[in-house]
Amino acid sequence: MADMIHDMPPMPEPVPGMSEEDKRFNEIAELSKNGYVLLTENRVDEAERAFKKILEIESDNNYALVGLGDASRKRNRFREAIDYYANCLSFHPGNNYALFGLADCYKALNQYNKAIEIWEQYLQHDDRNITVLTRVADAYRKIRDFKQSKSLYLRVLDMEENNPYALIGLGHLHYDFKEYRDALYYWQRMLEINEESVDIRVLTSIGNCHRKLKTFEQGIPYFERALKMDPDNFYALFGLADCYRGMNQQYRSVEYWNRILDKDPNNKVILTRAGDAYRNMGDYELAQDYYQRALDIEFDVYAVLGLAMINKTQGKYAEAATSLSRLVQSDPKNYRLYLELAECYLNSGERQRAIETLSDFQKMGIRNQLVSEMLDKIRN
Repeated sequence: MADMIHDMPPMPEPVPGMSEEDKRFNEIAELSKNGYVLLTENRVDEAERAFKKILEIESDNNYALVGLGDASRKRNRFREAIDYYANCLSFHPGNNYALFGLADCYKALNQYNKAIEIWEQYLQHDDRNITVLTRVADAYRKIRDFKQSKSLYLRVLDMEENNPYALIGLGHLHYDFKEYRDALYYWQRMLEINEESVDIRVLTSIGNCHRKLKTFEQGIPYFERALKMDPDNFYALFGLADCYRGMNQQYRSVEYWNRILDKDPNNKVILTRAGDAYRNMGDYELAQDYYQRALDIEFDVYAVLGLAMINKTQGKYAEAATSLSRLVQSDPKNYRLYLELAECYLNSGERQRAIETLSDFQKMGIRNQLVSEMLDKIRN
C-alpha cells in the first residue's frame, strides 16, 4: 500500500512579497517541501532538521509535526511518532495525515483497537479511501472480528473488483477461521489476476488450503511451482513434505524434511516429523537418531512419543508405558497418549490398568470418541 508519507499535500508555492509575514511563509514552504523530499529519499536526519527549523518559526505547524511523526515512524520509533501526531491533532483536529500516521503506529504496536478507533475517525472525512479501509479490515482481522473485517474487505472489492489487498485479506481471514474452501476461492482469484507474475506466498497459501482440506494431491503442484521460484522456501518444502505425509508416501516426505534440515539442522519440529517418517517406513534406527537429535535441543513431547512408539512396535511394552506415563503428566489433555498407554497395558496383559488409564482421561470432562470406543471395547 502507498505510504501516506509520500502523499502529503504540496505546500503552496512561495509568493514574493515585501512583508515579514511573506518571508516567514516562504521559508516554511521551502523547508516543508525539502523535508518531504528528503523523507522520500530516506535521508531522515536531514528531513528532521528541516522540520525542526519550521517549528522554531511556527511551533504548531502541522506540516512539521506530521513530518517529524513520519520520520520517527520510518525509524520504527512508534511511541515518539505518536507524540508528534497527537501534538499535531491537538492544534489541528481532524488532520488526515496525522490520523493516518497515528493509527499506523498503534497498528505497529499491536494496539489494534486503538488503531481502529483512529482510522474510523479518518473515514469520517474520507470514507472511500481504499488504503484506509483495507487497513481497518486488517485490524479487525487481527482482533478476530470476522464480521466487521469481511464487511470492509467486501466494501473495498465493490469499489475495486480485484483489489489485491482485499483479496489477500479475505484469504487470510477465512483461513484463520478454518473456512478453507472460502480462503481457497480468494487465493485462486489472486492467482488468476497475476498468473504470470504471481507472488510465491499466493502459491503456498493455495497449497496450504489443500493441506487443510486434505486434498493433498491438488496442493502438491502449487508447492512445486513455489519451489521452482525459490528452491529453499521453507513453506514450499514443508507443504510438500506434509502433503506426501498425508498421502502416506513417507519416502517422499523425508526428502523434503531433510532439505529443510540441511538449512536449519536444529529445527526441533522438523526433526520429529522426519523421525516419524522414518519410523513409519520401519527404519527405527534412523528414526531414533532424529528423535534423539530433537531431544538434545530440548524436551519434546513428540520425540519422546516417537521413541515410545518404537519400543511398543518392538514389543518393549514396559519401556513404552514408562515413557508414556511421564508424557501424560506433562501433557494431561492429549488423548492420543492415553490410547497408546492403554494399548501398552493391554499388550502386557494389564487390562485393569488400561481401563483406569482411559477412565482417568474421561474424568477430566473431555469428550473423545476414540477413547470412549476403546474403553467400551475393553470392558465388553
